[in-house]
Amino acid sequence: PDDNSINIFTIQDDKNLGIQVRNEILSNPAEYPLLDSVQYKPAYDYLRSIVSTILNGNKVFYKDEFEWTTYIIRDDQTLNAFCVPGGYIFVYTGLIKYLDAEDQLAGVLGHEIAHADRRHSTDQMTKQYGIETLLGILLGENQGQLATIAANVVLLKYSRDAEREADKYGVSYLCPTIYNADASSIFFEKLLQDGSVSEENSFFSTHPSPDERVQSIRNEKNSLGCAGTSSNDAAYQNFKNNLIP
Repeated sequence: PDDNSINIFTIQDDKNLGIQVRNEILSNPAEYPLLDSVQYKPAYDYLRSIVSTILNGNKVFYKDEFEWTTYIIRDDQTLNAFCVPGGYIFVYTGLIKYLDAEDQLAGVLGHEIAHADRRHSTDQMTKQYGIETLLGILLGENQGQLATIAANVVLLKYSRDAEREADKYGVSYLCPTIYNADASSIFFEKLLQDGSVSEENSFFSTHPSPDERVQSIRNEKNSLGCAGTSSNDAAYQNFKNNLIP
């Protein structure tokens, strides 16, 4: 895809870094207590089906190159999801339980998938660490820094433009699907109404303002003429119930 990024990394570099970051997360259950994919198979199957629906809209550039594997983190206090380079998607139970319908989660996932698909992480990390440091880690050197980088990928503060782009592409990914393509705006509105908008909240850690983002997301849906309306409320409630051991 054409963009004005300074990203010097190849797609394979993104994948290699993603695998290393994923492994670092998997090796740290105290920080990232993952739900077991066998014990919680119905929940994982449901989450994967949402991701598959988004990918099958055929708007994701690296649909076939990246892994797009899903993980659920047991943490009811955290309203977050993130996608590391190479398409490893992590969703917190706090976010799942906070949302009301499947299309809302699909909207948030579309936004996170866009960060990986538009390669915002390696872009931002190139600026943050410099090319030499990141190349060293990709080549298996500087392993001591990998844990730091893995933690920072999770806490990464994207630029204003990257957030706008993720909002925009998130809508375009959902546009060909059954989902209401601007459903992520419902999540943002919910956060606004609850007073959950703060610098600490990763979704609002950078400008533009939440109000502006809600409007932009809706405008994007209208300009693309997206027709999907499905929210799948009942299926989503069942999904939430499957998270209770």
